[in-house]
Amino acid sequence: MSRKVKDNCVKGIIYAATAITLGILLFIIGFIFVKGIGMVDWNFITRDFNDKVGYQMAEKKEVPLSINEADLLSKSDYYKKYETPDGEPLYIESLGAAIMKVDYSKRNEQHKQVVFSYIEKDSSLNATKDTTGKGTAVKTDYVLESVDGTDVTDLSLQEIAQLIDDGGSTLKLKVVNPGGGIFSNIITTLYMVFLSLIIALPIGILAAIYMTEYAKPGRLVNAIRFATECLSGIPSIIFGLFGMAFFVVALKFQISLLSGSLTVAIILLPVIIRSTEEALKTVPISYREGSLALGATKLQTVFKVVLPSAVPGIVTAVLLSIGRVIGESAALLLTAGTVAQIPGTLFSPGSTLTVQAYYVAKEEGNIELACAIGIVIVLIVIVLNILSRLAADKLDVAHKK
Repeated sequence: MSRKVKDNCVKGIIYAATAITLGILLFIIGFIFVKGIGMVDWNFITRDFNDKVGYQMAEKKEVPLSINEADLLSKSDYYKKYETPDGEPLYIESLGAAIMKVDYSKRNEQHKQVVFSYIEKDSSLNATKDTTGKGTAVKTDYVLESVDGTDVTDLSLQEIAQLIDDGGSTLKLKVVNPGGGIFSNIITTLYMVFLSLIIALPIGILAAIYMTEYAKPGRLVNAIRFATECLSGIPSIIFGLFGMAFFVVALKFQISLLSGSLTVAIILLPVIIRSTEEALKTVPISYREGSLALGATKLQTVFKVVLPSAVPGIVTAVLLSIGRVIGESAALLLTAGTVAQIPGTLFSPGSTLTVQAYYVAKEEGNIELACAIGIVIVLIVIVLNILSRLAADKLDVAHKK
């Protein structure tokens, strides 16, 4: 076989391997987008996952309908992924709002409910108060469950309208702010990224500086590097078990945002240390010698010359860390929990996007919703990577003119 044929065979294998890799990547992304894109909209992004039930005090106020009654259905803002209209809306002038019956099929539950499908801008529902006197508002797509203590779920729209008209000047409405969104999961994920990087970056960068700039080659440095490499190969579930035993139980941080962040920070340390160490090694020795020749101390040289010149490599560590945090699930299941809420404090539990995707796929069997969450994860990673690159360009003094 001639050398040319051998070269062409090797080249063909290389091209085939590249095509297979690219094909697998495109297939995975395509599958996620095809399955989940239909569920991604503004409501999905801005709503919490769980429904919120509350009582609203609404003043009765006559508000004429400002649009044609025939246009009420087209103006309705019901959540189309989970609800389908069951008949025409009915406008109630004393509330300045239209209600309608919908078929509800969310999280494997199927029943009928009454929703506010249209609300006039002058309606008293835009300025209600809760039972504590706090000002709030009822919005379209909110579910109406009762009026002055009377359950309206099984009543007809006409009966509900009559109940409202017969009521006093102030109505006590039991309403439900429908869930189905991932807003709290997005916020929890961003909290987790920020906190874990705040903890891991300084430790990892300082450790890399010690091994590159200060430590003499020998057993200690070799032992640290070996330990770092071993840590990077340990499954994240082991870190999760450690975090649960140490942070959750021993330190009594409970299952919380702090426990999850500390656990993930430990997972990130090997990535940050190795990436930063390699970045520091790429800085020419002449930079160090020139700085020292000008009278700078070793510490000044490291932090004023070497470290700024290694920014691109450090940013690479940050990017890898962001992807690792967002993609982490096993360790966070044991340390941060699965509660879909925005953590009020560092000691409150919270569910990240990846954990929530696991939960809805495994516990509810909702692959479409899990894929929709996957789309949001991909978009967040892209946005954070772009922001990191922009920050790196601003800080990269080595390549500035």
